[in-house]
Amino acid sequence: MNHKISTYSNARFLALRLYPGQELLSSLKTFIVEQNLQAAFIAGCVGSLTDVALRFAGEPDTTLFSGKFEVVSLIGTLEQQGEHLHLSVSDGTGKVTGGHIMPGCTVRTTLELVLGELEQLRFSRQPCSHSGYEELVINNR
Repeated sequence: MNHKISTYSNARFLALRLYPGQELLSSLKTFIVEQNLQAAFIAGCVGSLTDVALRFAGEPDTTLFSGKFEVVSLIGTLEQQGEHLHLSVSDGTGKVTGGHIMPGCTVRTTLELVLGELEQLRFSRQPCSHSGYEELVINNR
């Protein structure tokens, strides 16, 4: 298997706060387009959700949860045509659930995000014969 080694890149950071009722994934997609980000990543995230939509490993369907959830982790890569994000949340008992983020995650009180962008790189997604999914392709700008 070939591994693409990318060149060094500087990064810049942007901050974003989402408000109660905003949908996480669509809000992130809008922000990426508005800021013209080409190689973004989640540097940090804290907040809470009322609705959580996840696709678990190896499963085709989305699982939905409603209640009060704290965001434990949000990590991944984004660009204007796609993203690959994983989310972990804890419920009121501290039980943690995580998976691939899907549309339908709704902010409860706040969601505070710090996004980074690799300034000399460009991300895109292409079908991968190994995984069967559209996967990250990294190019120099």
